[in-house]
Amino acid sequence: MTIASSTQFICFVCLSAAVAIGALGVVLLPSIVYSAFLLGGVFLSVAGLYLLLNASFVAAAQVLVYVGAVNVLILFAIMLVNKKEDLAAIPGLAVRRFLSGAVCAGLFALLLRVAFTTPWALPGPTPIGEEATIRIGEHLFSDYLLPFELASVLLLMAMIGAIVLARRDVFSTDVVTGEPADQGLIEKSRTPLLLEKTN
Repeated sequence: MTIASSTQFICFVCLSAAVAIGALGVVLLPSIVYSAFLLGGVFLSVAGLYLLLNASFVAAAQVLVYVGAVNVLILFAIMLVNKKEDLAAIPGLAVRRFLSGAVCAGLFALLLRVAFTTPWALPGPTPIGEEATIRIGEHLFSDYLLPFELASVLLLMAMIGAIVLARRDVFSTDVVTGEPADQGLIEKSRTPLLLEKTN
């Protein structure tokens, strides 16, 4: 094994571990903000895997679209909504966890079976270089045009939903006085907190 192949194998193991551990953190952590940040780490690790496959354009698109757009949109939605509610007890939580764990274990076993029984072509196809971007553009705007447009509409709907939920929280009650809020109440001038007179 040469130095290049061993370095590539070490990078692959590290990136794969980052993807697996980050994905588990996204699912298992109770804080949704930490889950969103870990999701960004998972996206970056997947981009690193694309780089190992000599797919530099796909790696750059992964960083720009998923890390720079989708993950930032998720963080903005979390911070705009900012709901602080006590979660009610979920009935049958143990049964739901068992069923979801069984489904995940079955999918994982299926992935392992596919990985070990598929006759993979090694070392793989030769890279086509600069023509890869042209091929991706042709497929994106011909074969995969509908999923591409549906993803953009889905992102737009998520952003509009986050804004609507945030406006509902702002216009319901005033944070300082607790009075029913309207646009005039929100925009009226108040004395800064440091200048208020205490009785």
